[in-house]
Amino acid sequence: MSGRTATPQPGDGASIPSPSVPAGRGLDPLTARRRFITVSFLFWLPIGMSIATGVLLFTDRGMGLAAIAGFFAVHSLTAAAMELPTGGLSDVIGRRTVLATAGLLNCTAFTLFGLAGAAWAITLGMALMGCARALSSGPAEAWYVDTVHAHAGPDADLRTGLARGGSAMSAALALGTLLGGGLPWLLGLGPGVGEWLTDATGGLVIPLSVPALLGALVEIVFVLYVLSALPEPPRPPATLRGVVGGVPAAIAAGLRLGARDALIRRVLLTASATGAALAAVELLTPGRAAALMGTAESGALLFAGLACAGFLCSALGSQLAPLAARLTRSSERAVLAGGGVVTLGLTLLGITTGSTSPYATAAAVTGYGLVYLGLGIAGPNANDLLHRRVDASGRATALSVQSLALQLVAAGAGLAVGTLPLGPLPWLLAAGVVLAVALLWVRRAAVGPQVLLPSSEPVPAGSAPER
Repeated sequence: MSGRTATPQPGDGASIPSPSVPAGRGLDPLTARRRFITVSFLFWLPIGMSIATGVLLFTDRGMGLAAIAGFFAVHSLTAAAMELPTGGLSDVIGRRTVLATAGLLNCTAFTLFGLAGAAWAITLGMALMGCARALSSGPAEAWYVDTVHAHAGPDADLRTGLARGGSAMSAALALGTLLGGGLPWLLGLGPGVGEWLTDATGGLVIPLSVPALLGALVEIVFVLYVLSALPEPPRPPATLRGVVGGVPAAIAAGLRLGARDALIRRVLLTASATGAALAAVELLTPGRAAALMGTAESGALLFAGLACAGFLCSALGSQLAPLAARLTRSSERAVLAGGGVVTLGLTLLGITTGSTSPYATAAAVTGYGLVYLGLGIAGPNANDLLHRRVDASGRATALSVQSLALQLVAAGAGLAVGTLPLGPLPWLLAAGVVLAVALLWVRRAAVGPQVLLPSSEPVPAGSAPER
């Protein structure tokens, strides 16, 4: 469920091989926002549909739990390994091409999940899905920011559009989870419908595979929409030599920016804390749900409902992100507030561990919702700060660095949570990490080396405008 660009520092000798090219100069910000929202929704809807049935589908195909864990490890490791290279690729050859490629890879992956029963095919699908995740972690948002900056300048409001995009992603995941869990159940209601489907396809298609196949169709719609609705101005022709040479330079520039710019460093640490929080929630909540309900099947149903509610809370938080920035009078303090809400939610989940009383259960459910609400508030405000520190030539790369920080820490935190004894300790440790990072936003970032924004006017590092 976990769900991400940089410019070279003046005087450090680094440069991005492709020039900074604003995208979609003819689109006004409102049109760009609507298209960004649509792209976000279409990309995440099929992924949401796979959440409820993924493990059950693989189990029905004869895979054991160890094999299924290996499949998901392939996805995570592939996404992490490809994160920076694909971010740089987007900055070199364009946002639209990379996004369409991500959609095609996901389409292939969902088709494999829906039709194939062999372990190698599922492994290949997971690897393709990991590549698609890495490819998609920056281009759409980078396209939206480029377009708004080209039309209204670097001081244009970004928070509202970023918040709406986050809400669309969360809504797609929530709706997809309900559809993915409901379709096989609905097929089972009809007299013999599921059996007929299985017999008619020789066992190739079963009710549990229908959400994956429907997801593949949605991915085709996503690709067609991206190619038709996200205009970009012509870029210099991308040769193999230019791509191979340009991607590493973009990666290096992104890493240098994260290392030298105090504000960007805080954004990356915030993404890391998000990874720790999500690892705790996603690994520990299913077991608690099963313990509460008494059986694994009932627990899975409860977790699906909680996941849907969590996505809706995240969507609400994203909608409230601009209001939070206005009330706190800056994006920085809004990130601090969001981190505080996440900390409170994790603490509630921790102190209610081991109790199934109605009050403890209500407190735990409230804590679960607060975690996602806080993440929804903090995310758009952190990204607003990020985009004011970078220019168009490296924006997707910095988003990929941000996503990489989240995924790597989530993987490490997941391993740590798995070795700790069950109880309040894992929850409270995650709460402590989130709180420690949130407190970094109490003071404004110190002034450091200058960074060029899309207007090509130097702005002191750490001096993002108050809003």
